[in-house]
Amino acid sequence: MNVRTNPAAARFVTGSTMRHVIVMAGTGAIGLMAVFAVDLANLFYVSMLGDTSVAAAVGFAGTVNFFHVAISIGMTIGVSATVARLLGAGERAKARQVATASLAFIVLVTVVLTAITLLLLEHILDALGATGETRELTRLFLYITAPTLPLLAIGMCTAALMRSIGDARRAMTVTLSAAIVTAILDPILIFGFHLGLTGAAISNVIARIVLTLVGLYGVSRVNHLIARFQPQRTWDDVKPVLKIALPAVLTNLATPVAAAYVTHAMARFGPAAIAGQATIDRITPVAFALIYALTGAVGPIVAQNLGAGRADRIRETIRNSLGFVLATVALAWIVLALAQHGLIRAFSARGVTAEIISVFCSWLVASYAFVGCLFVANATFNNLDRPLLSTLFNWGRTTLGTVPFVAVGIKYGPIGVLIGQAAGSAIFGLMAMVVAWIVVKRLPMGDCARLAARHAEEPAAVSVSVPGAAAGNTVAPEVQ
Repeated sequence: MNVRTNPAAARFVTGSTMRHVIVMAGTGAIGLMAVFAVDLANLFYVSMLGDTSVAAAVGFAGTVNFFHVAISIGMTIGVSATVARLLGAGERAKARQVATASLAFIVLVTVVLTAITLLLLEHILDALGATGETRELTRLFLYITAPTLPLLAIGMCTAALMRSIGDARRAMTVTLSAAIVTAILDPILIFGFHLGLTGAAISNVIARIVLTLVGLYGVSRVNHLIARFQPQRTWDDVKPVLKIALPAVLTNLATPVAAAYVTHAMARFGPAAIAGQATIDRITPVAFALIYALTGAVGPIVAQNLGAGRADRIRETIRNSLGFVLATVALAWIVLALAQHGLIRAFSARGVTAEIISVFCSWLVASYAFVGCLFVANATFNNLDRPLLSTLFNWGRTTLGTVPFVAVGIKYGPIGVLIGQAAGSAIFGLMAMVVAWIVVKRLPMGDCARLAARHAEEPAAVSVSVPGAAAGNTVAPEVQ
């Protein structure tokens, strides 16, 4: 088979796959950790206000924002996988056109999503169980931050594009820049100007503006992945992306749906339980940034080797990713178990809130090994033309793996809710990984050639015009 590769554009088809996984996950994790550490610090500052209702409001708002992020990530998975495939097959001009059209389409989708969120906000808060002062604070926070969803989506997409080309370092700078801005503004606005939760929301808005500007500069001026926008071709350019993105969105929506159900279950135990959940929800992305980064790390590596017809390297990538997950979770478990009392003091946690943090750090951390398996499996399914399997397992975890387990756990209080959620996630994470390994093991070289050829043909149907130097602009953010 004649494999069309450009070493400069498809760097994952040679060299150690473990090294590629570590570098991609490591650089992605730095950016993610910076963002989530600031989010954690945000909650820390808010907790210092001494009002459990404010911390609970951050938890409710985070659940709503989770839906926004899940949809944005699903779209960026489609963009990243399609562009990486085209680059792996040596079709850079087509990759640029697809990247440009996809950015425009993502803006349209997120503007509509923002409008729907604001129109239905009261119903959403009812469903989550937000009441009283906590409800008012949640509404305030979302009215300020929700309109900037398109900016967040653009930033995420540009980082994903950069990662699809292998420019993990610049993708990292996209999220780092926003994190630095937030870290500086949070204490100034929350305490310096005495704005409290409003200050945290304003800081969030400014950070998203910076995220967008840095990301667009990277894709347009550094990596040259942006072509001239041709509105009349947008649908044709976006169609191959949507074949992956739509199942990926459905897959990703399962997680926030499960989170919303758990939040609703926690709400019956009061603001203290919601505050405890909000705290661990912000500890975990920092502690497991490497795990969260795996989806964005594994996807481009698998996609480029698919385009190059290297089934052997795809299998090797999955094996190495699993080893990486186990090592990362073991390290995080040790650190959190030792640091739990310090975390409880830092967040001024008492009663139920402190108990939730302690149980999570002591025992429930281990369940993230199976969450990591699910992330690796999803990235594999999405990039091997089996995205519906991702949808099946994620929604299976959300329904069969969450509802009955949480329904039983709720009888034992908020701790029972968390244990039930962890047990269901473990079962479905393990099942997903077993199926992913079967899919990869049965993937002969001929299948790689067939899949790569088919996906190369889909964008080829689009007539791409590359107008001079301006067409060479593209930078992509991380898939978080």
